[in-house]
Amino acid sequence: MPHALHARLPKNFVLEERLERYASVIELDPASWRGRWARACAPLGSAPFSEVRLDLGCGKGGFAVEAAQREPDVLFVAMDSEPFCVAYAAQRVFESGLPNVVVVPGTGMRVREFFSPGELSAIYLNFPTPFPRKRDAGKRMASMERLMDFREVLAAHGEVRLRTDSQPLFDFMLTQVPIAGYELLWQSRDARADLPDAPASEYELRLSAQGARVHALAATPGPAPENPVQTAELSLAAYLPHDLASLEALGYAPHGMEATVTNLRNQALRRGSRNSPS
Repeated sequence: MPHALHARLPKNFVLEERLERYASVIELDPASWRGRWARACAPLGSAPFSEVRLDLGCGKGGFAVEAAQREPDVLFVAMDSEPFCVAYAAQRVFESGLPNVVVVPGTGMRVREFFSPGELSAIYLNFPTPFPRKRDAGKRMASMERLMDFREVLAAHGEVRLRTDSQPLFDFMLTQVPIAGYELLWQSRDARADLPDAPASEYELRLSAQGARVHALAATPGPAPENPVQTAELSLAAYLPHDLASLEALGYAPHGMEATVTNLRNQALRRGSRNSPS
């Protein structure tokens, strides 16, 4: 979930009380369910779920609930590291009454602890925090390192599906897919136009209202690389245009990179003034 998109908490919001109230849809020990999510989460007397999918960085749970409503035979695990997001997502799941969504506190760094090999058919990365600085690149969920982790828990022909407002993060992810030995199945620079009926997260709705265009891709693991080496530029600023005309043409600055876009514009203006004839 992107930083600085946190909704203001209501005055009567008490985190511990919320977590206790909706505890029935929260799994606090996800490692204990490893390898048996589809069977253990199925309603009593029902067949196991046909698939298990992970909504990684689920935010307030809007995407997971909408997707679960559409595919009742699929189990959606909605995971987030932010406690207040877990509380909000749990409330939404609880109030929906859906039996095929479970909320999990956790981070993408621990997917191999929580899921067994081949257990997940899809991992959704909906508007993950971009961490634009080079020094913070290791925290990105959209990266070679995480893709290598994900391939250990994805089923054959499983998919990683990314949606983001950040063109720089999207272009960075395009470099990571082949490095991690994945095959690109689909990509779009305007996913809402290409797939208008796809479920939307709260962040997509909010950022789209601010003028964001949704960049999206789906990738599946191919043959595993023997020794993957990071060769891409890690600073997301490198994936922005640097000429003034292109920077001025940007109708939307990626969330979290507004200051970077302003700095690049100022640098381009200074270069232009130095190069202009006196």
